Parts: sequence; structure tokens; C-alpha cells
Amino acid sequence: MSLLEAREVGKRYGPVVALESANLSVDAGEVHALLGANGAGKSTFVKILTGVIQRDGGSVELRGEPVRVSSPSQAARIGLAPVFQDPALVPDLTVAQNIRLTGVAVEKVQQRLRELDIDIDFTEQAGDVPLPLLRMIDLARAMARDPQLLLLDEITAALPSDLAERVFAVMEEWRRRGRSVLFITHRLAEVIAMCDRATVLRDGRDVGTLVPRGGGERQIVEHMLGPEAAKAEARAAEVDEKAAAEDRGAADAGATTLGVSDLRVGSLAGVSFSLRGGEILGIAALEGQGQDDLFAVLAGERRAEGGEMSVAGKALRPRHPYDAIRSGLVLVPADRLLALLPQRSVRENIAAPRYNRVTRWGPINPREERRRVAKAIEALQIDTRAQRQVRRLSGGNQQKVTIARWLASGFQTLLCFDPTRGIDVGTKRQIYALLRRLADDGAAILFFSSELSEFPLVCDRVLTLFGGRITGELAGEGADEASLLRAMHGLVEEVAV
Repeated sequence: MSLLEAREVGKRYGPVVALESANLSVDAGEVHALLGANGAGKSTFVKILTGVIQRDGGSVELRGEPVRVSSPSQAARIGLAPVFQDPALVPDLTVAQNIRLTGVAVEKVQQRLRELDIDIDFTEQAGDVPLPLLRMIDLARAMARDPQLLLLDEITAALPSDLAERVFAVMEEWRRRGRSVLFITHRLAEVIAMCDRATVLRDGRDVGTLVPRGGGERQIVEHMLGPEAAKAEARAAEVDEKAAAEDRGAADAGATTLGVSDLRVGSLAGVSFSLRGGEILGIAALEGQGQDDLFAVLAGERRAEGGEMSVAGKALRPRHPYDAIRSGLVLVPADRLLALLPQRSVRENIAAPRYNRVTRWGPINPREERRRVAKAIEALQIDTRAQRQVRRLSGGNQQKVTIARWLASGFQTLLCFDPTRGIDVGTKRQIYALLRRLADDGAAILFFSSELSEFPLVCDRVLTLFGGRITGELAGEGADEASLLRAMHGLVEEVAV
């Protein structure tokens, strides 16, 4: 029996078509995937269904009755509870205050978190809580409403494998209870494992609904990209993987670009490593093992409590992100909203770091700026149809902008903290290829990902963190999921170093 039926739903933002005649049917007791490349309209669809934005056309029925959801509070009353792509929390308020703002009982959220085996201090400011735990708070808040339909928009993109498993357990619970889940993810393995059906959007339209299990992955990719584009993508992926393997095998890494010795800060308990020019070094870890602290110190967002850092042989003691940037260390964060000026244009966002280099009386060269920005946009194939405000871009294109700004301004070491989070498979491969090209040109890249499958595709070496210490080092091609998981859980005796 159908729980939700959406027919011919449309939404435009001026000349940009976010959704055009999109259809979706979710049955009771079903986990239903909503898939598509970045910009296909998935998040727009969820926001329409939950009253965040209003549709321009089409109809929505819930349990056979027509509805027009005008606000998130109305959506909650009729049994629809979303977890949006970005945390829906005010950073300067405590966790408890954030919960009260939505009218949900704090005790119910705490109970749901206990069921998920997650301990959170509700008196802590939301801005001080790590992103993966913010996602779990959002999930617990949605669960506390006991909805008929949970709408999960890219919740697992920011989660390590242990927390992702708890989300899957919630999805199974909802299915057992005869309730439903609408699940958005770019991880096709999750779709195959968890979902009963999948609807694919392309260019704002639904192009098919299929059963993922039993060879559905290829069909999903073909629907997402179109048959010809899917074949081209498969050929390109095969070429890229062969080329990457050859590059790793033939790589002659340069001199040490970044050196870290006995670094101590937060949960880091004495970490040492070196990163050479021309090398991509991976950092693999479960949530809370020190990876956040490591990248924060290197990017100048936190001060080290002990140990030493050096760039090209010179001591590095950044007190501010600008100190790190001047030393050639630049950060691509997982949370793109922290890195962008959402109401400014694509050009202004990409060109922003260049303004820091202008001397007091030095002129800005508009022609040079336009050239560099255009070159970065072309290199990353950024869709600029909504270029007047970067917030109008899809999540994948926003993330591309955070990388493009450093291409335009120049750098020595790129700190990539989960850079492909929430990005479709085609865009991920573009970023993999770009990182390889940058390394081949002599850049040093430090790379963390919450997706273990990315490490052998991207990295020359991988270090694993557990308890704030390095527990293993694997060659990139040998960084299979089983080996990584053993080292990430501190089982060092089983790790091939």
C-alpha cells in the first residue's frame, strides 16, 4: 500500500530548474532510495515534501489524501520527519536548547540516543560537537517524533562505518514496524544492501524506479547518467584506475613537504609522519580517534599542545588559519558551508584567497583574476548556471568551489578532509583524477575519507589512527577494507605494514 505519492512535482529558481515533473511513490514498510547525480533535485524534493520550500506545480498525497505541506511543523504533525543534508542546529546554542526550539521533548531525544548507544552532553554548545555526532542528534530528534516516514538526506555521508551501521539499524527498525524510510545516498553499496526500491532522478525528472538487489548497481548508474554517459564513465573509470596504479608504482616522491613529530593536541597522543611532494597520504580512522584534531592543527584552527610541525624544513607554529595558508597549507573541509560565502557569487568565492595577497597599495588585476577563476572552473567542471549565489549550486558543485579557490590561488600542501562527502560517483572520479594530477605536478596531499573504498583509489600510502596514535601504515593499493578496519580498531598485530 502506498504511503506517499508525489506526482509531476516541479520547482524553479528563476532560470534554474531544480525539479521538473518529478514523480515518487513510497510504500508503507519500505526503505526507498532517492538517487541521482549532484543537482538532480533530490534535496529539493525532500524540502518540498517537508514544507521547507513550496512546490511550483504537481501534487502530493499521504495515505491517499492530498496534502500541501506549508511548514516543517505541519510535516511533523502529519508524520514526516527529515534529517537534512546539513545539520539543522544553531551552533551558538546548547544541544538541549536546539532540541527545545523544535518542540521535541529533550528526554525523548536523549532516550533515542541511548538506544543508539551514543553519549552526548546536552549542555555543550552545538558548535563544539563533532559533525558525525550532530548528524546522530538530528536523527534522534527525527526518531523522537515517531514519524510514519523518515526522510534521510545524505546522513551517512559524514559518518564513519560504526555510526553508519547504527543508522542502518534504525532503517531496519522502521521497516519492521511497517513504517517507511526515504533514503538519499551516493554510496551505491548502501542502496544495494538496505533498500527495497530506488527511484532515480536526472535533470529534475524521475527516469526510473527499480529494485537495487540482483545486479541493480549498473542499472542505477545508467539511469543516473544516461546509457551512453554510463558506458563512457565505465571506460573512463577503468582507464583512471589503471593510470593511478601505474602512477603509484612509478612515483618518485620529492622532498619532505610536511613533517609532523610527536604532535599532541586534543585526542592526539603523539603522532609523527612525513608527507612528500608528489604524494597523496591517507588518514583512516573511526570517529573520534584524533583526525579532526590533526587537520585542525595543521590548518591553524587549533594550537598544538606539544610536538613539532614543519613545512619544507621550516618550523610551523600556526596561530591562525592565515598563518597556515601563508605557509602553503590549505584546507578543503567536509562541511562546505563553513568554507563558502553562500550569498556571494562563484567568482567571488573562488577568488577570495587571492585578496589576502594584495599589498596595502597593490592593485587588483581583474583580467588575471578572471583567467585564474575560469581555469579553475574548467578544471573542476563546475556547473555555474546559478553562479550569482553559490548557495544555489548543488552540494557537489559547492564542494568543487572549495577546491577551485585553492587551484586559483596556489598552494603547496592540500589538506583534504572528507572532500567527496555527499558527492555523486561521477564527480568523485573527477576529484580523484584532479588530486592525482596535482600530486603528479608536485603537490603534497593529506587525505581523510569516511569511505574506506576511496583509499586504494586515491592514496599512495595510508596511515590508520586509533586512540590518537598511528596503528598502521599500508601501501595505497594494499589498503583494502579488511586491513583498514583491523588497524582502525587497534588490532595492530594483524596489520601488514
